[in-house]
Amino acid sequence: MCIHTLVGSNSAITEPIYKRNNFCRGLVHIRLTLLPNTLEMALRRLQKEFADIKRDPPGGCSAGPVNDNDMFEWQASITGPPGSPFENGVFYLKIHFPPDYPFKPPRVNFTTKVYHPNINSQGNICLDILRSQWSPALTASKVLLSILALLTEPNPDDPLMPEIARQYKTNIDKYNSTAREWTRKYAS
Repeated sequence: MCIHTLVGSNSAITEPIYKRNNFCRGLVHIRLTLLPNTLEMALRRLQKEFADIKRDPPGGCSAGPVNDNDMFEWQASITGPPGSPFENGVFYLKIHFPPDYPFKPPRVNFTTKVYHPNINSQGNICLDILRSQWSPALTASKVLLSILALLTEPNPDDPLMPEIARQYKTNIDKYNSTAREWTRKYAS
């Protein structure tokens, strides 16, 4: 039996190797289908997610690539949820997708300052689905909706900003007042 491995192509081989290369005639041949590499899988997934967001944007959110040449760097915006201290604010975020997305979570950071127990001064977000609870079934839309929900319902038991979490637990009125003030100052 004659077995040959082809590398360097990401398209499916649709004819037997012996016909392509004029060897192994009369011997057992194998059709090879080369799997796309991880980077190409990530690129296709991101293109699909972007098309889905354009077709059916998640409520209160928008997102897309920073430029046409790089699908791995996105910018996003979230409108502050009604009834929250972030109401009427527009919050901007950067999303960086790793080359092995969706098997690893994106890195998401606020670029707008936010007064929140789960968001620090560098814009890092403490959200379980961006860490230990990540699943390849999650999408950029679901991540943005989860961040939107986090604005409405902070998790003071897993804070990035312990002093803000303490204020949220002990003096919610002061927390809401400061969060509203920051929203007016930084997200208007």
